[in-house]
Amino acid sequence: MIRLQKYMSEAGYCSRRKAEQLILEGRVTVDGKRAAQLGTKVDEEHVKVAVDGKVLKRSAKKIYILLNKPRGVLTTVTDDRGRTTVTDLLDGVEERVYPVGRLDYDSRGMLVLTNDGEFAYRLTHPKHQIAKTYIAKLDKPVSETDLKKLERGIVVEDYKAVAKEARIISVKQEKPEVLITITQGKNRQIRKMFETIGYLVTDLKRISIGDLKLGKLAEGKWRYLKKTECEMLERHGKIAFTGKRGDRL
Repeated sequence: MIRLQKYMSEAGYCSRRKAEQLILEGRVTVDGKRAAQLGTKVDEEHVKVAVDGKVLKRSAKKIYILLNKPRGVLTTVTDDRGRTTVTDLLDGVEERVYPVGRLDYDSRGMLVLTNDGEFAYRLTHPKHQIAKTYIAKLDKPVSETDLKKLERGIVVEDYKAVAKEARIISVKQEKPEVLITITQGKNRQIRKMFETIGYLVTDLKRISIGDLKLGKLAEGKWRYLKKTECEMLERHGKIAFTGKRGDRL
């Protein structure tokens, strides 16, 4: 017996967090009966779970995808307003996958997608503190003193935000590019961190997650993760992959 939200994530339908939201919204049924509690457990071998009346099918084939997300694309599976989502960019991928974590609508760069719910859960769990590195372009020159503030930690809304590293990597027409690494993953965190100390982020691109690099993958393009890349993520997140590493890697 496993928790319902775990069953849904392992079916490749959505993340555990999204599954919990769907359950609370009353959109999930188990053997025809509406699931009302997050603690609901199901028999993974003999159960029929449905979302909005559509029965989930668990896939034995686990896949892991790296996408270079363009600006102006939603990090979600569907959108009721008809806007382009990251899954719209995955031509040729037949399996249902969903994003691991997120990138804001106006941010771009590295995004991982999968149908392996356990992998997604562990990769995004705060306790693993997997580093994510970005290049942020600012609206004006930034001082080393202000970057040190980010490394020491500043209060953003109701939490303390800390940069593992923040340093200038180039100055073009007095608008610097800053390389910044964080291990947290709050909503629009980097933009809010810079806003708190008086700067506007005009462009934000994620270039790495742990040791996994975006490299030269063109914007809007995707590829399957290599075996060695999965092993790197496994070391960072202490993740035991449920899929065959030689399959779709």
